[in-house]
Amino acid sequence: QVQLVESGGRSVQAGGSLRLSCTASEYTSVMAWFRQAPGKEREGVAAVYGRSRTTFYADSVKGRFTISRDNAENTVYLQMNSLKPEDTAMYYCAADLRGSSDWRYSPGYKSWGQGTQVTVSS
Repeated sequence: QVQLVESGGRSVQAGGSLRLSCTASEYTSVMAWFRQAPGKEREGVAAVYGRSRTTFYADSVKGRFTISRDNAENTVYLQMNSLKPEDTAMYYCAADLRGSSDWRYSPGYKSWGQGTQVTVSS
């Protein structure tokens, strides 16, 4: 199983920026970020596919967040700009999507990071 290590979460004021990082123990085609706020379901934030680096985003973060990857380092990044209080959540890195073509299908991911907390204050 691919091991994932995340970093970068912290508290920030609304309008600020953060960059999350997630390093995998080996290469996987699909890497994604999910988030879960207290009392809410886990939701897909963004994903990046393999060598093509094709990206996908949730509507709520389009234009504000950018996902990228460094295949040489097996690392995926999530650059978050113009942060809003509603972005407050635990952010999880996910990798190794199997049995589904939908990047938002969280049960399809075989590997998950431990989570990194992002808190945005108004």
